[in-house]
Amino acid sequence: MSTNNTPKSSLIGLDRNELTTALEEIGEKPFRAKQLWHWMYYQGETDFSAMTSIAKPLQAKLAEHFIVGRPGLSREQTSRDTARKWLLKFDDGNEAETVFIPEDGRGALCLSSQIGCTLTCTFCHTGTQRLVRNLTAAEIVGQIMVARDSYGEWPSPASDRRFSNIVMMGMGEPLFNYDNVAKALKIIMDGEGISISKRRITLSTSGVVPLIRKCGADLGVNLAISLHAVSDELRNRIMPINKKYPLKELLKACREYPGSNNARRITFEYVMLKGINDSPADARELVRMVKGIPAKFNLIPFNKWPGAEFDCPDAATIKRFSKIINDGGYSAPIRVPRGRDILAACGQLKSASEHEKLSRLKARREAGLEDDHHPS
Repeated sequence: MSTNNTPKSSLIGLDRNELTTALEEIGEKPFRAKQLWHWMYYQGETDFSAMTSIAKPLQAKLAEHFIVGRPGLSREQTSRDTARKWLLKFDDGNEAETVFIPEDGRGALCLSSQIGCTLTCTFCHTGTQRLVRNLTAAEIVGQIMVARDSYGEWPSPASDRRFSNIVMMGMGEPLFNYDNVAKALKIIMDGEGISISKRRITLSTSGVVPLIRKCGADLGVNLAISLHAVSDELRNRIMPINKKYPLKELLKACREYPGSNNARRITFEYVMLKGINDSPADARELVRMVKGIPAKFNLIPFNKWPGAEFDCPDAATIKRFSKIINDGGYSAPIRVPRGRDILAACGQLKSASEHEKLSRLKARREAGLEDDHHPS
């Protein structure tokens, strides 16, 4: 029972069973859950009094106990190429970023799964930020709801939707937050709400081998692998997770991924790093490595960020690399970078709050005011 001293709980992020239970706890019938689901996830409504199929006494009762929450919006930026980035603030004051990547008027919404990142991939800006915590299912679902609010894309469109695809490629390693990610994606896929098909959802992982099969069996979404190297020696250096799950184990998991076929190929993401992994020999080894896997490649020109030790190869080098893979029988398009001017491109995400905290720390040090107990 909500009182003046008890915060109202948000209904966003509850699955259908949890929503039913929450309503039963205030004395309401289970069928009300279906009505609320429609209003929250199909209509995008946040105000109980606007839910016209619900009687006014129940509207008031719901408002007494619950809210239909959204993450707070700290900053919204639109790049010259129309990519859009949202810096979202959660109830505990932490922040994460969400990005819309446009393509011919439509595009993919890139969702984050963690605040910061568990990993320390040396070419990734997010990887330089320490992991703060996992995002909850509500915070993951909330990202798409804020984006739809921003574009006015409610009710949930059956066709001609701006967010034609969802990619779990933002801040964090999704498979290290599997339970919350899986719960959020099931809400997003529900056909009576946000209703984005599993065939239009891609989960990107750096290679958490034990959970790759579980992801395929439970969710059936498309799989993308952050590969970026053809040898364990190099991958150990630029992606330390490889020390735990080396290439042989990772590729075996890909071969066994449920549902993968020529119509639903696994995407291997490959950031092009000048003089590191961009040689013709590297391209030929990629073709050899993935033999027998329904696969395609996504070649990503390295997006420079402040302090990065790497550079991007020139266009001719990347095109030559792509041609070798094409000649080997695999698609290898070169990704057109989006949102570079607002640090929204691949590998550039890092919360503004982290930038500002580090800037304050630097200023304190330069002023001789460094205090280990109060770095912010």
